[in-house]
Amino acid sequence: MIKKIIKADIWMLLLGCALVAVSVSSFAVPNDIAAGGLTGLATIIFSFTGLPVGVSILVMNIPVFIIAAKKFGFKFLYKSLIATVFMSVFIDVAAAVLPAYSNDRLLCAIFGGALSGTGMALVFMRGATTGGVDIIAKLVNGKFGFLSIGNIILLLDACVVLLAAVAYGNIESSLYAAVLIFVQSKVIDSLIYGADKGRVMMINSKKYSEIAKKILTQMQRGVTVLDGSGAYSNSERKVILCAVRRYEATKLHKIVKEVDDTAFVVTVEAGEIKGEGFNKL
Repeated sequence: MIKKIIKADIWMLLLGCALVAVSVSSFAVPNDIAAGGLTGLATIIFSFTGLPVGVSILVMNIPVFIIAAKKFGFKFLYKSLIATVFMSVFIDVAAAVLPAYSNDRLLCAIFGGALSGTGMALVFMRGATTGGVDIIAKLVNGKFGFLSIGNIILLLDACVVLLAAVAYGNIESSLYAAVLIFVQSKVIDSLIYGADKGRVMMINSKKYSEIAKKILTQMQRGVTVLDGSGAYSNSERKVILCAVRRYEATKLHKIVKEVDDTAFVVTVEAGEIKGEGFNKL
C-alpha cells in the first residue's frame, strides 16, 4: 500500500514538473516573460547571462532548503525537494529538445499560465511545492506572523515582475507576466477546488417544512433546519441550510419560489464542500 502511494506521488510529481517545464521553456523564457518567483528570476538571469534556467532555480533553492530544513525538518520538505530537482532538470531538458513559441506573446502568457497552473496543481495535490517563493513565504510568515503567506507570495512575485520591467526595459514583459500569473492562479484553483465548489443557500420561510421535503425528494440533497428569530419582530423562525453544486442552485430557487415566493433566500459561494453527496473528506 505504501509503495503504491509513493509511486502515485512520484508519477504525479513527474507529470506536474514536466508541464511546468514546458510552460517555462516553450512559452515564458523565449518571450522574456518572467512570471514571478525564483523561476521568473531565473528567466531574467538567463536573458542576460545565458545560464540555464533550471540550473539557476536549483542553485537559488539550495540556501532556501537548507534554512527551511533547519526550521521545519526534512520530513516536511522532502517532496518539495524532489519536485524542485525534477522541475529544474526538466526545464533545461525541455529547453534543449522542445521548440520555442514566439509568434504571439499574449497566447504565450495564456497557454504558459494554463500549463504551469496545471503542473503546479498536480504537485500541490501530492503535498509538495516547487520550492522557492512558497517556502520563503512560509519562513517569512514564521517570523512576521501578521503577514499572510498569500500576501507574501504576491509581494515577492510583484517584485520579480517589476524587476523584469526594469531589466528588459519595457513594461510589456511585466504585463504579459501578470496575465500568465493570473491564468496560472485560476487554473490551480479550478483544479484543486473546482470539483468541490458549490453554493450554500439559507432559506427563511414559514413553509420551511414543505420546502425541505421537496429538496429531499426532488434534489436528493441533505437539509439542515436551524432555529432563528427575527430581531425586529422577535418571532421564532426556522431557517433551512442546504449545500448544492452550482448547477443545482437554479433548481433550488425554483422549488423555493413554487412553495413560497415571499421567502428570503441568501446564496453564498462555497470554495469547497466535502462530505456526503460531494467529495469525501
